[in-house]
Amino acid sequence: MSAEKPLEGKIGIVTGVANHRSIAFGIAKAWHAAGARLIFSYQGERLKEGVAKLVHEHFGEDTPLCELDVASDESIEGFFRFVAGQTPRVDMLLHAIAFAPREPGTLEGHFSEIGREAFRSSLDISAYSLIALSRGVAPLMTGGGSITALTYHASRCVVPNYNLMAVSKSALESCTRYLAYDLAQRETPIRVNCISAGPVQTLAARGVSGFTTMLKLYQEKAPLHRSCTQDELGAMAAYLASDAAAAVTGQVLYVDGGYSIMGM
Repeated sequence: MSAEKPLEGKIGIVTGVANHRSIAFGIAKAWHAAGARLIFSYQGERLKEGVAKLVHEHFGEDTPLCELDVASDESIEGFFRFVAGQTPRVDMLLHAIAFAPREPGTLEGHFSEIGREAFRSSLDISAYSLIALSRGVAPLMTGGGSITALTYHASRCVVPNYNLMAVSKSALESCTRYLAYDLAQRETPIRVNCISAGPVQTLAARGVSGFTTMLKLYQEKAPLHRSCTQDELGAMAAYLASDAAAAVTGQVLYVDGGYSIMGM
């Protein structure tokens, strides 16, 4: 390990890469540049070819990747069997998974219209999955480790149209705190944190009604008059995975140009 390569020799699992604009892809690039070897997941056959092409082009043809459906315990178990076949140890995991079905009230319209099943599935995939993946990776983190999840400012205040995803992010942050306490009790403690990213031009973000307005508000109201970049989010994730963050756990770290500190 060196100052230039703070993650040299470490093994990381990256979930949630969909394309080159994904925040997860930016974090993967930062981890790789810092010296880490990576293992990737993909969601279903529809995304497999694109993710595989992206991963092999940027991280090498021998970079492992495996299907992972976080709504299925059997899929999660199979994924970690695959990981255990690739490496005896894992040092960090990125949770970059979120979902809200396209139904009335979920990502636009009246919040009170959200259906029971939409609510259940969003909380399951967006928040419970952090618990399930933490449970699956913990036995492989034999030297301790770092788990990082992605959240957004709407977890603690109203952002019109973010609706169900805001509730899911609130649950995710609470899970982060409880997991941070729980996994710190291990003989080799595991740290769990969230990065709260400002708006970034990703495919998922563009699915939120009013996203362009969000970006303009950050330019007008944030102390730095902007949101953040994929590279800046990657740098924060590399810090959290490194020994420099050895005493940081259970936290939500904002990378948003300072927008979250403003009252008006």
